[in-house]
Amino acid sequence: MIGKIIKGIGGFYYVKTSDGNIIECRARGVFRNQKEKPYIGDDVEITVNGESGSIEKILKRRNLLIRPPVANIDTVVIVIAAKDPEPNTLLADKLILTAEIAGIEPIICINKSDLKADTKLLETYQKAGYKSISVSAKNAEDIEGICPLIANKTSAFAGLSGVGKSTILGILTGTNQKTGEISQKIKRGRHTTRCVELLELPFGGYVLDTPGFSSFEISGIKADEIQNYFPEMQNLSGQCRFKGCSHTKEPDCAVKEAIKNGEIAKSRYESYLDFYETLKNVKDWENK
Repeated sequence: MIGKIIKGIGGFYYVKTSDGNIIECRARGVFRNQKEKPYIGDDVEITVNGESGSIEKILKRRNLLIRPPVANIDTVVIVIAAKDPEPNTLLADKLILTAEIAGIEPIICINKSDLKADTKLLETYQKAGYKSISVSAKNAEDIEGICPLIANKTSAFAGLSGVGKSTILGILTGTNQKTGEISQKIKRGRHTTRCVELLELPFGGYVLDTPGFSSFEISGIKADEIQNYFPEMQNLSGQCRFKGCSHTKEPDCAVKEAIKNGEIAKSRYESYLDFYETLKNVKDWENK
């Protein structure tokens, strides 16, 4: 039987099968011997014995994140508050970069538009080529605009505390999730620890509900590769005077010219410089 792991805690994995049932499973010892383990989001093959089951095989993953520990994420919705707290574009750009390195599509959601009617932040990411939406979590119709962007996908929501992720998730899932709340279909009293969990969306797909999904460590790439993950810069790289231009100190740089002309947001370039400076001194062996 094939299913998806939607929750895991205390050595138990809860697998939702194609017939809609949730089976409590243990992982076979062979995974431990192979130094492999199942992750939330994994598509797995299980055998069922009565009301419980055993995970026999982990199917091929599209991607894997270690923090939070989750597999097969299609999209990351990066939530930025227009106000309260003030926008942190460096963190947003870091989340975007890390998502793209992992092969996950980033979507930008500017929340609390009722507090500050500022389209500049939205335009920053639209110009960069990302799917972007401005909403107010106080308006359910606004939140409905997110639905077609994540329908039939497995998505995660990321951003600083207080930007409204939980409120948006509550509206999308119809659960109004509270910290520590247990899924009604998983009623094991001893499993009350806050954990990574996939919540099913009424319009198709899953959304990741997890604490601590607000920051990543950038790894796996070199400083001169960062520009490949800034689409607005990548489109201009061939127009620079010097081949292999880093867009930092070189003269006749098309990217720096585009910033002067307002074609690239200054905040995006500042994030690029921050990431470049962070990685340029990292040794190859440290970046694996």
